[in-house]
Amino acid sequence: MTTDDSMTTDTDRAATTLHGLFEHQARRAPEAVAVRCGDAELTYGELDARAGRLAAHLARSGLAPGGRAAVALGRGTEVYVAMLAVLKAGAAFVPLEPTAPDALLRHVLADAAPELVLTEERHRVRLADAGGAQPVCVDTLALPDGEFQCPEVAPGDLACVFYTSGSTGLPTGALVEHRNLLAAYAGWREVYGLTPEDRILQTASLEFDVFTADWVRALGTGATLVVAPFNLTLDRTADLAALPALVTEERITAMELNVRTARRLTALLSATGGSLPGVRLLTVGAEKWYLDEQLGLQRLLGDGTRVLNVYGLAEATVDSTYFDVRGAAAAEGAERVSLVGRPFPGTRIYVLGPHATPVAPGRVGEIAIAGSGLGRGYLNRPADTARRFVRADYDPDGRVLLTGDLGLLRADGVLEFVGRASTVVGRLGAERATSVATRVKAAARAEGALRAHPAVQEAAVVEVEPSPGQRLMVGYAVPVQGPPDAVDGWSLTQYLLTELRGYSTPAAVITVPELPRTRAGKLDRTKLPLPAPPKHTAPRSAKAGGSRKGGGKAGGGANNTTEVTGCLALFITVVTTILTRALTDNFFPGSTDLSAVPPEYHFWFGLLYFCECAAFGTGLAFLFLGLPAVLRQGRSLRLSLLTHFSVFWLLASWWPQDNLYRLAKPTDWPRQTALVYVFNIPLMLAAVVVVIFLLQKPKTTKK
Repeated sequence: MTTDDSMTTDTDRAATTLHGLFEHQARRAPEAVAVRCGDAELTYGELDARAGRLAAHLARSGLAPGGRAAVALGRGTEVYVAMLAVLKAGAAFVPLEPTAPDALLRHVLADAAPELVLTEERHRVRLADAGGAQPVCVDTLALPDGEFQCPEVAPGDLACVFYTSGSTGLPTGALVEHRNLLAAYAGWREVYGLTPEDRILQTASLEFDVFTADWVRALGTGATLVVAPFNLTLDRTADLAALPALVTEERITAMELNVRTARRLTALLSATGGSLPGVRLLTVGAEKWYLDEQLGLQRLLGDGTRVLNVYGLAEATVDSTYFDVRGAAAAEGAERVSLVGRPFPGTRIYVLGPHATPVAPGRVGEIAIAGSGLGRGYLNRPADTARRFVRADYDPDGRVLLTGDLGLLRADGVLEFVGRASTVVGRLGAERATSVATRVKAAARAEGALRAHPAVQEAAVVEVEPSPGQRLMVGYAVPVQGPPDAVDGWSLTQYLLTELRGYSTPAAVITVPELPRTRAGKLDRTKLPLPAPPKHTAPRSAKAGGSRKGGGKAGGGANNTTEVTGCLALFITVVTTILTRALTDNFFPGSTDLSAVPPEYHFWFGLLYFCECAAFGTGLAFLFLGLPAVLRQGRSLRLSLLTHFSVFWLLASWWPQDNLYRLAKPTDWPRQTALVYVFNIPLMLAAVVVVIFLLQKPKTTKK
């Protein structure tokens, strides 16, 4: 390590503000290139000076320490001047994509209530219409020379407000302090091995937390931030083929992509035989990324590149865990698991059970995040803060963030991401939390099995609500490129029935040309097509119905299987009833003797004996075929198995019980007592189990 590197590290550790971290790099190497976008670039000295002059103007315009200013600028170098200027003025910046939909702009500006909006002349009118804050157009602003004395800022002061993607409702402002970003930076620097020689590529959009993470990593280290001229996150028409050339031309060493872009990049490199020369670090996040995909991209890029799967939330300062796939062998079932690894330094990860307490390794629960990167809470959302940021006696800080994601800690300490819960699990009752976890695990298992099909390129399994109060688990598959109708929803549904052995199988699989995405590149569940009604579903030809956008082919194999199971159950019941009635006198001689019964009652007693035999036959059919139906109700495995046996006992015990009672003398107390404890008491207990099962049925709620 050189003397300069030692000084950098010492000063980095002593920095108490985000802009202070940058200012040290500007003093250390003012001539080094800080930001580059196309032919435009700013050195550290130029960026620091321009940010200082803009900060002075913002202070004169009414931006006071502790205030907020929205930054809504296009791709270029000025956006970094603006964010640093807001920080130097002692305020917090709110990153806002100026090309976002009007509804999103209005919501963020109304919720954040910034004192100023830093933008460009071309966006001024639109942003002025969306909110009442004073616009400051940095591209037409004449800034006088002069020094600006930054106000005193504490580590616990607000640095920025990240607005979440809004996947579970309206976007919410996550409050992130200077110390949170400094702690996150320290973890990135240690794990990523950041140095001033790095050239970090930025492809994310301004509104996403990764955008801020990219420039903090670069400008906090003294590296060069290279801004891609295209926006791979929002611009769906952007030509990904230009990325390898850009990486080579700009000598990129580190970059982060979302999962959707990483998949497209993998396909491009596989088809062209290309690579990303010089890139030593590639991180991928924002959505579930499977181990086989990570291994595949690692093989394409070679051992000289670290390919990391990262996981985190804006509320916990972007990234909380990472998984380095180098050295990992291609394990069986890699297409069914997503490993997000171990926590960054300063971060702690827990997996919580139904009572919001840590569970043992290997058990699925809600992922909770704690540590120095944990933000302050939500802007204008005290109720949400209480629900998501909760007290935790098991954590040294006594506070954790409930993510709403399910995972499990493996025996080796690696965190496995299972799936996204529709609601926060840790604060629910034990029964409902168990039900949510069961449904998420079932969907994750089905999705992994669907991805494993050789004709499927991409897949998702989610719960949809085709009608109020009705929940269905539906699979969506993007077929690999090939002849039309090479694979369809019906055949994929049959495949899942075989793979999953009937347990928690999607009601249908719909083939779609691509999965709909949100602005953040995540799966947009609201735009998935609904399955066709069962009566309209036919193999290889049924079109997906529903009122949502999108299209595809739906399969109704689950309905066919239900019919087959029903026929088999009826067959078992009929055959067993006949055999049971025929063998009654062999097992219980004299129990059905009606010689002492008046002739007019013979029919009724004979009907009773037949019904006992039919109940026994039905019970056996349920014993052999009824367990999948019980498991599909979403209760815990223990309660489901107990209920399955209880229903069998309630049905099947009538035949031996009544026959033995009829053969026992009323005064044979030892035999009467044994019959009561062998049959009657278990019958009552079985009824209690069924009642508990019914009472614990989750209430139907809309997403």
